[in-house]
Amino acid sequence: MPDYTAIQKDFYRESGKWLSTFEIWKKCINPNLHYIYLFRKAQKSNKKAISGLFWRIVLRHFQIKYGFQIYPETEIGEGLYLGHFGALVINPKTKIGKNCNIAQGVTIGQQNRGKNEGFPVIGDEVWIGPNAVIVGSINIGNNVLIAPNSYVNFDVPDDSMVMGNPGKIYPTTEATNGYINNKV
Repeated sequence: MPDYTAIQKDFYRESGKWLSTFEIWKKCINPNLHYIYLFRKAQKSNKKAISGLFWRIVLRHFQIKYGFQIYPETEIGEGLYLGHFGALVINPKTKIGKNCNIAQGVTIGQQNRGKNEGFPVIGDEVWIGPNAVIVGSINIGNNVLIAPNSYVNFDVPDDSMVMGNPGKIYPTTEATNGYINNKV
């Protein structure tokens, strides 16, 4: 496989096709893809350079416009897929792996006190459903499905589904089978 950029890999997740720069620009009419494009540009640029400042200002404008709070400092692996736009909050110290799907209304945040004080680390191939809440210094494994409206403040092993509030873990090797498409 050629050496594709993170932007190309993110857009591949949406279409299943490797796109040229022009084709990527055409797809930026979609708010989710537009935000991912700006996010990756702000991440890649030197924040002390004028171009870095430019991309951060543009990203901030679209954070407000689209309702995404994902900051350039957030470590997110390639193949990010945002299912819908609006009301998405991810703490900048969160770490997210490759090929992750994040739906609308999701909060991934810090816990300020208690045994899980800190920020989540999320593995590869994780599907996070609408309105899920993930908080604290916890580890979410690889191949994990977090069902809509779930509350997760505990570690989740690989190959699992989490459902409910409070969340309950259901082990399965096919947790994200059919949910994570066009992997990079």
